[in-house]
Amino acid sequence: MPSTVWSGAISFGLVTIPIRVSAASQDHSIHFHQIHVEDGGRVRTRKVCELDDEVLD
Repeated sequence: MPSTVWSGAISFGLVTIPIRVSAASQDHSIHFHQIHVEDGGRVRTRKVCELDDEVLD
């Protein structure tokens, strides 16, 4: 269970709502992949040296 980053309360007149804020525990990012239309293969980006034409890790 993630630890609480902040805790407090919001009040509206006679009504008080307790609030706890905790750090995110999962990555909810959206990742997109480019697909080659003709054969359905994934298009990747490679890092290549301009001088040696060598593929870098």
